[in-house]
Amino acid sequence: MLTLEEYQDRVKLEIDRQVFDYQPTELYEPIDYTLKLGGKRLRPTLTLLACDIFGGDINDAVNAALGLETFHNFTLLHDDIMDKAPIRRGKPTVYKKWDANRAILSGDTMMVLAYDYLLNSPKDLLYDLFKVFNKVGKEVCEGQQFDMNFETASCVSIEDYLNMIKLKTAVLIGGSLRVGAVIARASIEQASMLYDYGENIGMAFQLQDDLLDAFGKTSIFGKETGGDIRTNKKTYLYLKALEVSNNQDRERLKKLYSIQDEDRQEKVEEVLSLFKKYNIDQLTRDLMEEYYHKAIFYLKQINLESSKENVLISLADTLMKRNS
Repeated sequence: MLTLEEYQDRVKLEIDRQVFDYQPTELYEPIDYTLKLGGKRLRPTLTLLACDIFGGDINDAVNAALGLETFHNFTLLHDDIMDKAPIRRGKPTVYKKWDANRAILSGDTMMVLAYDYLLNSPKDLLYDLFKVFNKVGKEVCEGQQFDMNFETASCVSIEDYLNMIKLKTAVLIGGSLRVGAVIARASIEQASMLYDYGENIGMAFQLQDDLLDAFGKTSIFGKETGGDIRTNKKTYLYLKALEVSNNQDRERLKKLYSIQDEDRQEKVEEVLSLFKKYNIDQLTRDLMEEYYHKAIFYLKQINLESSKENVLISLADTLMKRNS
């Protein structure tokens, strides 16, 4: 087996090989820009890793991995427009660098390209692969719609929020692992348990993302911090703060989250002060730990060789401790 870094290097090599010098340039230039911005490239890395763990040939998984990465980046192009996010991976987002229309159309094209990549997987596995891909793709869109619904909803529960991030983020992480397992021709039970491992790691991953958005550094995190607070996103941090705070602070939080001026830094600072008062960062980490332990439980059920199991435990540890 390779190391995580070696899987990532292989993904980078394959992405760098992709050429998007088609016409019209205005359509393909943002695609090339997006795919070559860098980042962790977690999802395609997981696909290659899962394939290798179950004894498959990772060369058979490369196209599916590229498809999943292209799909993921398609969602980011559209999400950045909806979230009005100016920075992604330390660079201007596509709609900021060009405009929203180009971001929408280039994103649509990336969705088609994702299917093209997937079609180049082993032919006898296409039905199973597309079944996973389509289920995950639909759920990601459902999650994004829930996320947008929450912006105007007067009441969002913690359960609602956790379901939303499961759909928007966690299912694609689980699905990326499942695709690799399918290509390696793992059993249905093995692929399902690996998916469950990935989904729970994905939950912890998104909670860490929420935490970094509030408490991280832009220079390390790669995008503007405090963005969720500025745009009044009802993240776990906000919802947990409402749950544990006293009446006065609860009402103040609600008042702060009714402010529409995204440039008010003092709003961000006051919200962070309330988060710190109620140890919301630690409460978030506690929930991350719960998902981590669920992930390890499912991993143990697969009965992998200890060396392979340790790679996945190391991956989970890395995602839990990341700062970007």
